[in-house]
Amino acid sequence: MKKSLVALAALAVAGVASAQSSVTLFGVVDAGISSYSNKSDNTTLFPLGLPPLGYVDSIKVKRTVLSNSGYNSSRIGFRGTEDLGGGLAASFWLEAPISNDDGQQGIATFARRSTVSLSGGFGEIRLGRDYTPTFWNDTVFDPFGTNGVGTNLISTANTSFGAWAGGATTSVPGFTNVTGSNYVRASNTVGYFLPPNLGGFYGQVMYGFHERDKYDPGTVTPTALNTQRTGRYVGGRFGYANGPLDVAASYGQSTVGDNFFAGTTTKVKTFNLGASYDFGVVKLFGEYSKAKNEVDNEAIFFTPTADVDLKGYLVGVTVPVGPGLIRASYSHVKYDLNTPFISPFVTTADPKANKFAIGYVHNLSKRTALYATVARVRNKNGANLTLGGPSFVTGFGGQTFTPKTSTGYDFGIRHAF
Repeated sequence: MKKSLVALAALAVAGVASAQSSVTLFGVVDAGISSYSNKSDNTTLFPLGLPPLGYVDSIKVKRTVLSNSGYNSSRIGFRGTEDLGGGLAASFWLEAPISNDDGQQGIATFARRSTVSLSGGFGEIRLGRDYTPTFWNDTVFDPFGTNGVGTNLISTANTSFGAWAGGATTSVPGFTNVTGSNYVRASNTVGYFLPPNLGGFYGQVMYGFHERDKYDPGTVTPTALNTQRTGRYVGGRFGYANGPLDVAASYGQSTVGDNFFAGTTTKVKTFNLGASYDFGVVKLFGEYSKAKNEVDNEAIFFTPTADVDLKGYLVGVTVPVGPGLIRASYSHVKYDLNTPFISPFVTTADPKANKFAIGYVHNLSKRTALYATVARVRNKNGANLTLGGPSFVTGFGGQTFTPKTSTGYDFGIRHAF
């Protein structure tokens, strides 16, 4: 009797194993030396134009660190697929960020991606935390893949431009914040991907739940819980890739602020268009992006609030050289503050910034590479974008300083497994 039970159990296990594909452990360990130098210029207006004692023309703040993710983001993950028959498959993907430079962050949150999906001839339905459709163009059409000091300004500016006004902290202090912005990734999402056999056409749509409590009637909403819609995301991306050409457009809306009692809802609406073309000896990249931070006011009596636009573009190139790759890009962003007209004698210049980055990757093998990147950001009219590192100094000794330049480099090694 015991032998029969053992045999039946063995058959059951064998049946499950035959239906389950192998689970894959994968990851990237990327470490390097990075340096940042952020400079602010003195813009204080002095009486009679005479600077006081202790006048400082400019202030630089520098930092050199052992960093991670200068070429590819450091991570560790698990993924697997089960063949369900009839062309159906169930899959999972759990991917955690790691900070291998200090070891403080490991598999504590699967903040990079945590999804389960069902796929077939109809495409793929995916649930969980994942990249937003609007972020894909930033990273796919950036020669630096939005990593390290080479990351394009479109991505840098939009990440903070779309920060939530409420509910921006994680319940796990000290680890990667899985809330706070829907620009790169969104949580609590349902996504649909077109099947891959459409002659080069591809696309996806995504909806992210805000998971906030809603009260009926709304007037009983507790003051501390009046951000009923913050965190919601909806977006899509559609493109065409065939041979050397890849082009895609995307649009998304993220609710970044909400005040029930004031009758306001703040949304960031993002549109971008990106393309690349590989000539073999050189590959060209380009992207145009426009985001609007828009306040909808449902109150009967209200004070108009100026919306803010963020526009940007990127041009880039990669050139294969033997086992290596030269990378370069130029990106530009401008904030349109839409300030009300006061008089022809009073004008406010809109903040703007540009960035140039160049680097080289030397592949020692298919999995291991050495890399070096240098970059410089120049800010104008109050823009304060940096490559990373310390913040700009904006005040010292009663004097005012305005962010000017940010310069830095990455030099490191990346190993993938």
